[in-house]
Amino acid sequence: MRRLRWFLFHFFRRLRAFVGENEINPLPIRGSFSGYNSKGFRSDAAAGINVALLAFPQGMAYAAIADLPIQFGIVSGAVAALVAPLFAGSRHTILGPTNATAFMLFSSFAIFAGPEKLFYLPMLVLFVGSLLVIGALTRVAELIQFISRSVIVGYITGAAVLIIANQMRHVLGIELDFSSQSGAKTFFTILQATIAEVPNTKWQPVVISVGTFLVYLLLNRFLPKLPVFALALVCSAGGYALLSRYMGWEVSTFQAFSLEDLIPRMPTFSANGFFSDISLLIGTAFSIAFLAALENSVMSKTLASRAGDRPDVNQDMLSVGMANLAASVTGGMPASGSLTRSALNFSSGAASRLSSIISGLLCIVGLMVLGNAMAYVPKCALATLVMCIAASVINRHHIRISLFTTPQDALVLITTFISAMLLPLNVAIFLGVGISIMLYLRMASKPILAEYEFSEAGELREAGEKKERPLPAISIVHVEGDLFFGAAELFRTQIQKTSLDPDLRVIILRLKNARHLDATSVVALEELVQFLNAHDRHVIVSGASKSVYRVLKNAGTAAIIGRENIFLNNRQNPNMSTRNALKRAQELLGTTKADIRIFYDPQKQKSK
Repeated sequence: MRRLRWFLFHFFRRLRAFVGENEINPLPIRGSFSGYNSKGFRSDAAAGINVALLAFPQGMAYAAIADLPIQFGIVSGAVAALVAPLFAGSRHTILGPTNATAFMLFSSFAIFAGPEKLFYLPMLVLFVGSLLVIGALTRVAELIQFISRSVIVGYITGAAVLIIANQMRHVLGIELDFSSQSGAKTFFTILQATIAEVPNTKWQPVVISVGTFLVYLLLNRFLPKLPVFALALVCSAGGYALLSRYMGWEVSTFQAFSLEDLIPRMPTFSANGFFSDISLLIGTAFSIAFLAALENSVMSKTLASRAGDRPDVNQDMLSVGMANLAASVTGGMPASGSLTRSALNFSSGAASRLSSIISGLLCIVGLMVLGNAMAYVPKCALATLVMCIAASVINRHHIRISLFTTPQDALVLITTFISAMLLPLNVAIFLGVGISIMLYLRMASKPILAEYEFSEAGELREAGEKKERPLPAISIVHVEGDLFFGAAELFRTQIQKTSLDPDLRVIILRLKNARHLDATSVVALEELVQFLNAHDRHVIVSGASKSVYRVLKNAGTAAIIGRENIFLNNRQNPNMSTRNALKRAQELLGTTKADIRIFYDPQKQKSK
């Protein structure tokens, strides 16, 4: 019990010190308006209006993607735009619902009925926000740079195809029945259900969808600087109102909402209890939090480089976490860094983070004023615009790069894409990340074992390949590279092959350039030492750095090797530790002279 208390005390002390080292500013907006003037305000106001005109209809679209009432997307965009600037490091990033998070929410929540979705959603957003805040405090955002770009390209492409397939039902005016299927909806289950209902297609939604697409296409072609998405949606709603009044057309529209529907509500837990809800939602929460942190990090770095600012990925992760915590109690869906809205904010000349706050306020005004107008927006029109957005995120140039750069990138891209077609999206992205990491570890887990010998002048140098060497009693093995868990078995196997020489009595491991020893590599080294000692052979460590020795000492391995058999690196004379190791080897052999062989790779010998 005393040892447990000692462990917990030191664990939390180190954790507190680690968090304390993180330079997180609790409220960076306080110092953001030094020297701010009316010109900056006009720029922020113009940018805020432009962003709001895009954020409002996009919020509707992303809620539709996630199969939620459209006000959830608008609330998320408004609240995130208001809260995130208070904590963000970036002054241009705009937060709110995005394609990627909406795709993942749709895929993960497909197992729930409508009322269950609305019950569990605030709790899920709360978990997402909490995970992101904890990640920011523990500097997890710095690890995102190790995620392969091919994973993101594969996921986004697969998710875009999935959502296009899902929105086809609104374009065709059909209802899909998934009651006979269990689990999450995937591309093939959606496709199968859609094909089965094609004979029931209604022509009015198809006509409105085609008209919406043509309006969107023409506006993009001739008036690209205007809020094309919003204008196309307004034109479609106006056109449907005329067709409904004078020609009696009827298509499915969205449900209107009032201010009572926007009353903030605290997340509540189900009758099964807190821990049951955690086990149900935590996997999805991790997936969305990971994706939100990744999106926001990429976006903030891109805009920071264009604006000449210094990115702070952990500070930006904190802003995403706080935005999601706020969205969880105000009736919003998960928020992330929006590529399109952030780019629009930057290109519109935003001078400070006030532009985000202005856009959030305008979205709130829109929520209060336009709630009843949602009953005039055809689902088929919004579905068409959603499909246009989804198609636009399929980047053929990035796909080509990932496919033809290296075989590893191609494998990661294809695997992630196929997984997105067959599996829930939260599983697909982690499968892609897992394969990407496995391929990286496979390349990184190959330590270099080089030949070394002494010159006529007594200097240690890399050996040539002039002649075969005799079978000696001492072998020097120069180990270079990472000795983490992925390399441990290869390291042990190669050293054991060396020890098969019956005349070999002492192995000197030169660890001057060995790095990143972990528990697996230390256990492998211990087993190797014990194996050789059992056969009356010895292991000596030379050139070890202080960090390597600290690992060996803390693990108790230094005692097994013998402190007298460990020689630390001398920076002034790097070869001194090896000379001392040779003297120790000669002591163990009881001789003052011994033939010396430097380790050679058998595969290299076969290729000669």
